[in-house]
Amino acid sequence: MPRRSEEGQAMTNDGLQDVRAELLHRIGAIEWRARPGVIAGDIDAIRRTAHRAQMLPAVTVAQLLEAALARGERGALVHGWLGILREAVGSDRQDAAASAAFAAACQVRFAA
Repeated sequence: MPRRSEEGQAMTNDGLQDVRAELLHRIGAIEWRARPGVIAGDIDAIRRTAHRAQMLPAVTVAQLLEAALARGERGALVHGWLGILREAVGSDRQDAAASAAFAAACQVRFAA
């Protein structure tokens, strides 16, 4: 069944690929800048775009990354989070089970 956008319109595979390309570009731009004070807004924009495209794993990882930034995580840890976010965007599975798996992977990888 095709995904539906926030407006209820069916999202084609080409549309989903366009969203993926946009999100991957944004993630790359964040890594290049890597200033945590600035990237919180960028992560929020990625989360909102992923939500509209019903890319549940990317939404979940973006939310977890936002929480990590709020806790004060910086530097190499942020780059690790961005790597997982990139994987979530590129995932072939965009359902609740995949989202839970990405959340679990984040908890294991970034457990303090």
